[in-house]
Amino acid sequence: MPTTATREYEMFEHELAAAARTADLLREAAAYRLAREARRARRASLQSPGTRGRVTASGNRGARSAPGPA
Repeated sequence: MPTTATREYEMFEHELAAAARTADLLREAAAYRLAREARRARRASLQSPGTRGRVTASGNRGARSAPGPA
């Protein structure tokens, strides 16, 4: 087989491999976006409108107070 035919075949193989890698990356990116959107939607559905406030009603619960007058 002539040398040029082998080089052309190798170039063709390289192009096929590059196209396959690109397709794999695109599929992976689409799956990642879909999973990320699903996580966001799930978080949004779990949160009720009033859950963005403080965690505890009393902010100083458990805090040390200054000693009283002696």
